[in-house]
Parts: sequence; structure tokens; C-alpha cells
Amino acid sequence: MRGARSGSAVAAARLGAAVVVAFLIAVIVRLPWRGDLGIHAATVERLRHDLLHPGDPLVDADAASPYYSPWTVFLGAVARLTGAGTFGVLRGAALVGLAALVTGVWRFTRTLSDHRAAPPLALLALLLLWGPALFSWSGFLGLDSLALTVAYPSTFALGLAFHLWAWLRGSLRDGAGWGRWLGLGGLWAVILLVHQFTGVVASLGIVALGASAVVPRSAAGRLRIRRGWSRSSPRPFGALLLGLVLLAVWPYYSFFALLGAGGGLEDIHRALYRDLPGRYAFVLLGVAALALRFRRDRRDPLVLFFVLGAAVVAAGLCTGHYSWGRALPAALVPAQLAAALEAVEGGFGRARAAFAALLALALAAGAWTQAGALGYVLPRSALPPPVAAKYREPWPGYRWITPWVRYGDVVMAKTFPARQIPAYGAYTVAPGYPDFFLPDEAAREAAVRRYFAPGTPRAARLEVLRRYGVRWVVARPGDGGPRPGDPALREVARGLRGQVLYEARVSAPRS
Repeated sequence: MRGARSGSAVAAARLGAAVVVAFLIAVIVRLPWRGDLGIHAATVERLRHDLLHPGDPLVDADAASPYYSPWTVFLGAVARLTGAGTFGVLRGAALVGLAALVTGVWRFTRTLSDHRAAPPLALLALLLLWGPALFSWSGFLGLDSLALTVAYPSTFALGLAFHLWAWLRGSLRDGAGWGRWLGLGGLWAVILLVHQFTGVVASLGIVALGASAVVPRSAAGRLRIRRGWSRSSPRPFGALLLGLVLLAVWPYYSFFALLGAGGGLEDIHRALYRDLPGRYAFVLLGVAALALRFRRDRRDPLVLFFVLGAAVVAAGLCTGHYSWGRALPAALVPAQLAAALEAVEGGFGRARAAFAALLALALAAGAWTQAGALGYVLPRSALPPPVAAKYREPWPGYRWITPWVRYGDVVMAKTFPARQIPAYGAYTVAPGYPDFFLPDEAAREAAVRRYFAPGTPRAARLEVLRRYGVRWVVARPGDGGPRPGDPALREVARGLRGQVLYEARVSAPRS
């Protein structure tokens, strides 16, 4: 009877995992757009046209960019060699990223538990065990968030991180040779280059797994090292050195220069500290599971991982470094995994069954919170009214301007359209996102504000258009700019929500 119940639990967990994976594959087919998809598409576009010297992905400037990572360079090469469209390449990237994530979670969970239900249940916990308030952000694995970011480099990087942790667990256990350790060092560097914030999460996991291999038990009270770790030394330090060298020599941008980035990053990430109970309430079940694991093993790697992640996030809140909130997955992931593992092998008898029931309720509540994501694969008319009320429309994009706007043309636009227009090959005057390697970023943003400000003289507006070589303007009637009928602008097309594409009739910029 007990075996039958166990078999049913395994089947239910596998079915649930299969359903969410199938849903995400269907999402990839449609590739809904909200958030940062535009800058990743623009990055592929630049690399498609010039793989070695792509320039800034958003504006017409010869500048480096952290978006030129090993992953996006590979995608750009694929686009260049195959002639595939940018969004087709991103769909392929999404499939690879999803495969890396699912297999990575599976492999890492298997290093923590032999129970057959553990990997699929872990995947469900990572996607559904969040909170009653919907929250989407790159690098955060809620189902709705992943549906919108599955094509992002952060998803691929997080999948690689799970593989790295699984590989590291085996290396620490078995006493791996130099080849495997150097491979770990190279993989660590690739994760950091592909998505820096996920690289921080991966690094905290590495520290936690390494620290769990230190055993504070000896007759003299000194630390001793577990066998696998001891046999591997000094190979981990060789892996670290190789990783640092690869970070230093990456040619597309200076990785270590990012350490000086601040300002705009902190303002953007302040939002990560809002409504913590609403976004993460269900994760408290995982925190309880971590407490139980700590009672059984004071060196539990998931507990150490959680403590490190929580410490970084708390330090960010206390010091005003809100970008440190991007380390939240380092606290969320171990708690979510701990909840899944406690449900299948923690405690005994009724206690385990009670915890599993609580987890099932929390997963169901999390699924209901994110049910609006069904709208990414089904027509809104097909959704039940309560689900349709949760659905958030994706952005429509700016494909409507492409019959006129060509690759490399410069478009004057406000911030919101500037986050999408470069995806189709055009540049904007100012970047729609913080651009830390762009020396004249502030001047460009000021120029856009000046152009659209109601009190700006006509001559000053035209000077902005000349200076940046603007060929097109995208604006709504109420955005500001020249008066209707101004001969400097010719209306060419109308798009969604009252937007208008104008041809800029001004002379070339003065040398």
C-alpha cells in the first residue's frame, strides 16, 4: 500500500512537471514580449551584421556592451550563418535555455536525493512556490516570469548554474582530476559573462557547496576536510584562477569594469524590495524545511546557500545597494528545493504526509496566482473570466515601422518605444535601458527630453535631429515635439495606440 502511494506521488510529480514544460514550449512558439526582449534581439541583430565589432546594441555609437556575452555571440553567429530571423534565433535560444534549466535542476536535485519524485517536484517548487502577488523579473523562476524571460540569457545562465552545482557536488565527492576542475572554472566564467547577476547566484552556490565539504569535527576541535575535497586541492584554486583569467580576457567588454556600475542600477532594483510577503510568502514553507534540514545536518549545503543569499540581500537593503537584491534567487532556490525534498524524504509517517499536503496546497495557490500566464498560449476569449482577469497583455512591438525604417537608421523616440525599436535593427537617440559603457548616455537622454519638452524652440529641436542623424521620429500626438504640420516632419504611417511614424526632413549632421 505504501509503495502504491509512493508510486502515485512520483507519477503526479512527473505529470505536473511535464505539463509546465509543455506549457513553456508552447510559450516559446508565441514568444510573448514584455520587458527586456528588445535589447536581446537588438544584440543578436548587431552581431549578425558585425560579429567582431558590433558597437553599442541600442544607439549608433562605437561602445562596448555587457550584452555581448559568449551566448549572444554564439546566437549572432547562428543568425549570420543561417540567415534565420532574429526572433527565430531567440526561439531557438529559449528552447536551449529551457532544456539547460530542466536538465540542470534534474541533475542537481539528484545529487541531493535519490527519491524518484524529487527532481520533478523540485522543478514544480521552483516555478510555483512563490507568493499570492504576481512578480516577474529576469533571473527569477516563477512560471509567469519564466514565460516572459525564457529567451533571455539569464535563463540559459541559470540552467548552466544548476549543472555547475551538480558537477561541483560530484567533484567534491569523488576527488576529481584537473580536467574536471578546470572545466568548472571555465563554466563559472561563462555564467558570469552571460548574465552577471546569475553569476553572483552561481558563485554563492559554489561557496555554499564548498563550505559544506568542510567538516568541523576532530578530536582537537580543528576543521578537517572531507575526502573528495582534500584529494582535489589545489585544483579548485586552479579552477578559480582560470575563471578569473577568462573573465579578464573576454574581448567584447570589460567584466571587472562592471563592478563600478551604480546609480541607475540601484534605482531600478529598489523595486525588488517591495511587497516581499506578497511575492514570496509561500517560500516560507521552504524556510521551515531548511530549519528541519539544519537540525539534521549543521553543514547542509542548501542551508548554507540560503544563509549566504539572504545575507547579501539584507546587506543590499541596509546599505542602499538595491542591485544586490538580484541575489534573491540564492535564497529562494535553496528554500524551494528544500520544500520539495522535505515532502518526499523528510521526517516520518504522518509528519512527512502533512508537509507534503501543505506543499501541495502551496503549489496549487502558486499556480492559481500565475494562471494568467495561460493567456500567452491561449486566446483571451478561451480563458475563464477569473483567469482572464489575471492575464497581462504582452507588448505589441514595432514591426509596423519596418517597411520604412531600415537597419542602422536612427529613430527619435521616448523611453518605452526605445526599449523595442532596436530589436528591428534601427538605433534610437538615447538607450531605453541603462548603458554603462556609453560615455555620452546622459547627453543623449537630455537631448531626447529637450526634443519632446513643450517649451523647446523649434531650432533647438531640429539641432537635436541633426546632431544625432535622426531619420525617423516615433511619437504620440501628446508626446510633444514640433507642432502638427511642421515641414521638418512628414507623417509616414500610424501604428497602435495612436503612435505615428514621421520622416525627419533635416539636413545631415554637421561635422
